[in-house]
Amino acid sequence: MAGPTFYTSCLSSSSNLGTCWLVLKTHNARAVPGSRRRILSIKAEVKYVNAEKAKELVEVDGYTVLDVRDKTQFERAHIKSCCHVPLFVENKDNDPGTIIKRQLHNNFSGLFFGLPFTKPNPDFLQSVKSQFPPESKLLVVCQEGLRSSAAANKLDEAGFVNVACITSGLQTVKPGTFDSVGSTELENAGKAGLVTIQGKISTVLGTILVCAYLFITFFPDQAEKLFQLVPSG
Repeated sequence: MAGPTFYTSCLSSSSNLGTCWLVLKTHNARAVPGSRRRILSIKAEVKYVNAEKAKELVEVDGYTVLDVRDKTQFERAHIKSCCHVPLFVENKDNDPGTIIKRQLHNNFSGLFFGLPFTKPNPDFLQSVKSQFPPESKLLVVCQEGLRSSAAANKLDEAGFVNVACITSGLQTVKPGTFDSVGSTELENAGKAGLVTIQGKISTVLGTILVCAYLFITFFPDQAEKLFQLVPSG
C-alpha cells in the first residue's frame, strides 16, 4: 500500500528578486519490500532582477552568467568569463522557402538593424545540461530580455532550480557594471546596420519601406491605383 501523499506550497518575494514560487511535493513509495523511501521534488520559478542586483548575484552569490544571444551580438560585447550558448543560431538552410525569407530579412531587418537571420538552436538545452548540473546558479542574459526569459523558462522546465535573468536585458546595463569584452559597451551590443550610421533617419526610412513592401504584397490592386496617381513627368 502506497504511503501518504501531500503537497506544500509557499510564496516568497522581495523588491529585488521579484516573485518566486517554491512548490514541494513529497510522498512515500516502496523501494524494496520492507523499506520505504521519500521522494522530494522542487520547482522554483525564474527570478527577474535589475542590473545592480544581477551584479550582486554574480559577485556575492556565485551565479554564472549564461549569454544566450546570437554570435554577432556576443562578439560585439559580452560579460567577461560568461558562458555562451545561443538560443538562436544562424539559419543556413537552403530550401526555397527559407531562401525567400532570408532574402526578405536581409533586405529590411538585416540591412537597417543588423539583425542576423536565425532559427531556434535545437541543441540549446543539451548544451547547457552538458556544462551545468541542475542545481547550478545561472544568470541568463540577452540584449532586450526576451530571449533570456524564454531560455530561463526552458531551463526551469528542464529542472534547473536557481535561474535568474535581467529584466529588459543587457541594454539596461550601464558601463562599468560588469567587466566586459568587445568593441562596444554591453548596452550598445544590439545596435548595428544603417541605424548606427544614420540614426533616426534610417529607423524611420526602414519602417516606411517595410510598411510599403507589406502594402504592395497584400494589396497589389490598391498599390497599382496609387502608382497611377503619381505624375509621370
